Amino acid sequence: MQRFFYKHSLNEFSLAHKFTYLLLIGLFFFATRAEAQRRIIQDAGNRVQSGGGGLGRRTAGTGGGDSLQYRSKHEDSITISFRYLDSTRSYKLDSSIIDFTRRFPIPATHIYLGNTGNAAKSLLFTPNFEAGFDAGFHAFDIYRWKLEKVRFFNTTRPYSELNYMLGSRVEQIIELLHTQNIRPNWNFSFGYRLINAPGFFKNQKTNHNNYLLTSRFQSKNLRYTNYFVLLGNKLQSAENGGIQDTADYLNDPDYKDRFNIDTKLGGSDPFSSNFFSTNINTGNKYSLFTGLLRQQYDFGKKDSIVTDSTVIPLFYPRLRFEHTLQLDQHKYNFVDNNADSLYYKRYYDTSLRKPKDTFLLAERWQTLTNDFSIYQFPDAKNLNQFIKLGVMLQTISGELSSGKTTFINTAGHAEYRNKTRNLLWDIEANGKLFFTGFNAGDYQAHISLQRLLGKKIGYIQLGFENTSRTPSFIFDSRSSFYLLHTVKNFKKENNTHLFASYFLPSFKFRLTGHYYLATNYTYFTNYKEPEQESALFNVLQIVLEKTIKIGKRWNWHTDIYFQQVIGNAPVNVPAIFTRSRIGYEGNLGFKNLDIAIGAEIKYRAPYKADGYSPVLGQFSYQDTLTIKNPLPDIAAYLHFRIRPFKAFVRVENLNTAQNQDGFGFTRNNLVAPGYALPGLQLRLGIYWSFVN
Repeated sequence: MQRFFYKHSLNEFSLAHKFTYLLLIGLFFFATRAEAQRRIIQDAGNRVQSGGGGLGRRTAGTGGGDSLQYRSKHEDSITISFRYLDSTRSYKLDSSIIDFTRRFPIPATHIYLGNTGNAAKSLLFTPNFEAGFDAGFHAFDIYRWKLEKVRFFNTTRPYSELNYMLGSRVEQIIELLHTQNIRPNWNFSFGYRLINAPGFFKNQKTNHNNYLLTSRFQSKNLRYTNYFVLLGNKLQSAENGGIQDTADYLNDPDYKDRFNIDTKLGGSDPFSSNFFSTNINTGNKYSLFTGLLRQQYDFGKKDSIVTDSTVIPLFYPRLRFEHTLQLDQHKYNFVDNNADSLYYKRYYDTSLRKPKDTFLLAERWQTLTNDFSIYQFPDAKNLNQFIKLGVMLQTISGELSSGKTTFINTAGHAEYRNKTRNLLWDIEANGKLFFTGFNAGDYQAHISLQRLLGKKIGYIQLGFENTSRTPSFIFDSRSSFYLLHTVKNFKKENNTHLFASYFLPSFKFRLTGHYYLATNYTYFTNYKEPEQESALFNVLQIVLEKTIKIGKRWNWHTDIYFQQVIGNAPVNVPAIFTRSRIGYEGNLGFKNLDIAIGAEIKYRAPYKADGYSPVLGQFSYQDTLTIKNPLPDIAAYLHFRIRPFKAFVRVENLNTAQNQDGFGFTRNNLVAPGYALPGLQLRLGIYWSFVN
């Protein structure tokens, strides 16, 4: 069995990939070479509504104070907002400095395998509710820029952000953003991010690159809207297979420099702080590209507002036609250029040709999706209420170690949204059903209802979702990453989720409950064996979020998560996870200064944390080793903002300090079998925004 030595020529695939890049970029710049930037109309006090398309349908308000005014491009002030691709709401940029994780790629509820950019996993039970084709590689999802989180801006002046973070062991995160309106009704933006971290332990190096190019155009008569996206993620993470023996090495004073500890994979590559070097000899290398073109055309009623010097066109859409063309090209590789035959024989039951040889697994997918939808707006003056019906045709082509394969899916989908004009009710319901193809019979359904009970009473939200989905392709015996010597056939997964939430803004309090029911749950056990749990099991999750005022400028932000698995399920999650931030938040008497200084504490109750299979890039169920740390994760922070300048200074893992055979930060907390967090870490982040 030699299929893991698959080294299919990439010439044909790469040529198609490059041609797609050139074609889409060419179309974009051909369209944008039109006239130079004109003066931008600002809707000052008027009512702007939008129903998931364009820069916003300008509609006349009902109040006597509504007006439309011009904004000169030479003014110092700026108005900037953004929306997501399938969102009907407009958002403002977040300038807060209290929560560092809003600007850091790893969420507070996740654990990661010791180095920024390594595989990560949520501490909360979060099954997959997305029906349809899925390759199954999600250990690096938090470092991806995803299509559903792409922002389409509208700004009165060119706006840029330059962000830089430097951490211990030459960890670096560089992020750039620029957006501007080419015309009042045409915006483009560009974004780039680099994450590079050599790591504290051997063979942990990461190098992730994300880039994004977007355009959003709306015709002058407000009928036609065009979205355009180029999105790329190149994720590279070295894999060390974990520490050889955590008890011996972590407690041995001869190994205070953690880089000297022996690991199971990767040999003895020397430490390198050169972030231009992307050479990873042993690890996972993913390349993910998405290109999207969405066009919308509306039918409805025209209107206008006449001022002293101009006529402002208005439009009330009643019917919308939408076409979306999306191309996804995903490459998943694991490579070990100096593979140890004993390791692969022991953990993966795989024999190499020579004691030291190249071990390679490769899988590539290309998906072309055509989607046609029709919207109907019952109330032309409330574009947050609509009914949407659509059909989808999807072609999926794969290059595997066993050869090439092609699937064709057809599906239908429906959606209803209504945020009432009095802002009291917010209803969202949607569903999708796959008719034919590889995912025939898959479906997903979701409904949520939110109600404002009163300004002093707060909000309540209730929801339900259910999904029946074909297991991810990595569980299919045709996958290049299916290393089991026997073929297993898995049934469709079925997951149900009931949730409720109560939010009282004036009291800074939120209580949320989640109840999951799962059958035919798929997972990995050991390092390579896929399994499925056919019995029904339940998971209860309760989340409490509260800010407690303990002084005039002193606050205690606390998040408490409680989880309970009901039934004999292959799921291990911490029963309790808490995160607390206690500190001063104010300006220290300086007018233009905002500051937050304090301590952050994260505690995970002892539990049998999942193991990790580096070759498959999958977390795997284990029930023998309990991860129990003597102290929670403790960090001290100083965050401040001076107008457009923001800085974050953090000292993390203070809990690792101990005086054993000399003082040092060597009491590393474990996160998974064989994997530990580093010792003391310093981070300095600088975030600067510019208005041109």
